[in-house]
Amino acid sequence: MATHTLDFERPLLELERQIEELKRAQADTHDLEAKLAGLRREIYKSLTPMQRVQVARHPKRPYPLDYLNTVFTDFVELHGDRLFRDDPAIVGGWARLDGTTVMAIGHQKGRDTKENLYRNFGMAHPEGYRKAMRLMHLAEKFEAPVITLVDTPGAYPGLGAEERGQAEAIARSLIEMASLRTPIITAVIGEGGSGGALAVGLADRVLMLENSVYSVISPEGCAAILWKDATQRERAAEALKITAQDLLELGVIDEIISEPRGGAHADPEAAAEALGEALKRHLRQLKKLKIDKLLKRREEKYLSMGALTEK
Repeated sequence: MATHTLDFERPLLELERQIEELKRAQADTHDLEAKLAGLRREIYKSLTPMQRVQVARHPKRPYPLDYLNTVFTDFVELHGDRLFRDDPAIVGGWARLDGTTVMAIGHQKGRDTKENLYRNFGMAHPEGYRKAMRLMHLAEKFEAPVITLVDTPGAYPGLGAEERGQAEAIARSLIEMASLRTPIITAVIGEGGSGGALAVGLADRVLMLENSVYSVISPEGCAAILWKDATQRERAAEALKITAQDLLELGVIDEIISEPRGGAHADPEAAAEALGEALKRHLRQLKKLKIDKLLKRREEKYLSMGALTEK
């Protein structure tokens, strides 16, 4: 049974308990398991934007290091920005995907309090983004594609981070990714929070797992600013258009990757298989393009987003 149950999943928990009791009694559980599967399908078919935020933040959801051990092979982690220190909130290094050597980079959260403090809850300092840029330039030098896995509430807003140039590090990352002479693929696998996510998310192809979110601010933060009331988070989540479905319709992302019923945390192996298939397919497509054409398409992709109208 799930050790972390979301509010809207509570009806599933009771059925899981009944199934466990029947299994201990060596009784038939077929009907209850069918009912459980049907109920889970119905619940996850009609999630609200805020419920998707909850799924994206689920503590059992796979993180980049999980995918680096399932989707990728031969991962060799690289450390440090050669300026200040290593930032454990950003992990990256060489790996192989479908036989191709790539540079894989991602935000890494922790599974428990100790690890979350070490990883700073996936919120990177400027040295984390500078490490990411160092690795991207290394990939460019060896003509290796870059793949980034985004999962962060946002860049760390602490005093030390600001003193060391947080905003400049994010801006520099955006400028350099826009002209990086190698294919870039980004997958939002959980939370895509503000500039902290975008700093490693300017890519030729942007993918999102079905229950991930991508936004300029968290629903709680938006509600606190607009209505001075963080309990208005449901209203904010709806207005922000943060779900993969909304962002695909708006042209911000290129593809939604289906998750197993119940979310990626319910079946990490199936989620990894779906993510791997999508990454391999897009990588094959991008590798066929000449670099100048790739850069031209990247430029057109971002210039085409949004429209200004004057009344």
